[in-house]
Amino acid sequence: MLLDDRQRAMLAEMGVRVWAPKVVQQPAQAEADAVRAVEPTPVASPAPVRAPIPEQQPTRPIRQESAAPPQARQAPTTPPAPATPPPRPSVSSEGIERMDWPQLEATVAACRACGLCEGRTQTVFGVGSQHAEWMVVGEAPGENEDRQGEPFVGQAGKLLDNMLAAINLSRQAGNSSDDLSDKPAPKQGGSKESVYIANVLKCRPPGNRNPQPEEIAQCEPYLRRQVALVRPKIILAMGRFAVHSLLQSSEPIGRLRGRVHQYQGVPVIVTYHPAYLLRSLSEKAKAWEDLSLALEVAQGSVVE
Repeated sequence: MLLDDRQRAMLAEMGVRVWAPKVVQQPAQAEADAVRAVEPTPVASPAPVRAPIPEQQPTRPIRQESAAPPQARQAPTTPPAPATPPPRPSVSSEGIERMDWPQLEATVAACRACGLCEGRTQTVFGVGSQHAEWMVVGEAPGENEDRQGEPFVGQAGKLLDNMLAAINLSRQAGNSSDDLSDKPAPKQGGSKESVYIANVLKCRPPGNRNPQPEEIAQCEPYLRRQVALVRPKIILAMGRFAVHSLLQSSEPIGRLRGRVHQYQGVPVIVTYHPAYLLRSLSEKAKAWEDLSLALEVAQGSVVE
C-alpha cells in the first residue's frame, strides 16, 4: 500500500517510521528531472487559426456552344444603274449622197444622230431657191430659228437680208419647192437674184452654246449634199464655225478674209456672222468688203 505525502507526514509526527523502497535513478534521468524542476513550465502557444477553406463545388464541364456563323456583311444597297441608252445611229454619208431634196429634208427632220435632237422644237433645214447661184452658210439655229424652222431670223436675220439686198439678192426670190432640175429658175427683169441659206447644224444647241465638233461631224453630210444639189457659183461662209466646217481650218476669220477658198470645187468667201456684227458695229465695213469680193468672184471679175 502506497501512502501519499499527507499520510506520511502524520505518521512521522507520531514517531512511526514508514518503510519505502529506495528508487535508484539513472544519472541522465536524474539530471533531466533536475532541469525540469528548475525550468518553468512552458505555456503552450495557441495553434494558429486557419481560415476555413471554402468547399469547392464539383467542376462542371463547360458546354461549348457552337458559335453561330458570322453573318456576311451586306454591301450597301446601290440603286440600279440607269439603262444604257441605245447607240444613236450615225449619219451615213454614202446614202445621203444619193438623196434628192424631199428625201434629204425628210432624213434631216427624223435625224437622231446626236443629242441635239432631244431639245429641239424642230429641225432647221434651209430656205431659198434650190437653184440659186448664191449660197449662204451660217453656224447653228438660235431660239427664233428653232421656233420658226427657218435659218437667220430675228435681228441677225434682218441684218443679213439688208446685206443681201445691197448686192441685189433675196431669200424670197425664186423660192419654190419644185424638184431638182438641170435648168435654173427663170429670172425676172429688175427682180432680185435668189439665194439659198442653210446652217452647218440643223438643230439648235441648248442655250445657244457653241456647236461641238461631234455635232458638226454628224451634220456635215447634210450640208455637203445641200451644196451638191444647189450647185451654187459662190458660197458666203458666215461665222467661225461655218468657216471651220467648210474649210477644215482652225485659223481665225481675220486671217482667212480677203481670199478665195474652195469647198467641193465651189469658191468660198469668208466673212463675219451678222450676230457678231450687231455687237461689233465697227466690223461692218469689213463685212461689206467681203460682200464686194464675193460679188466680183460670182461675176467672174476675180481670177480664183
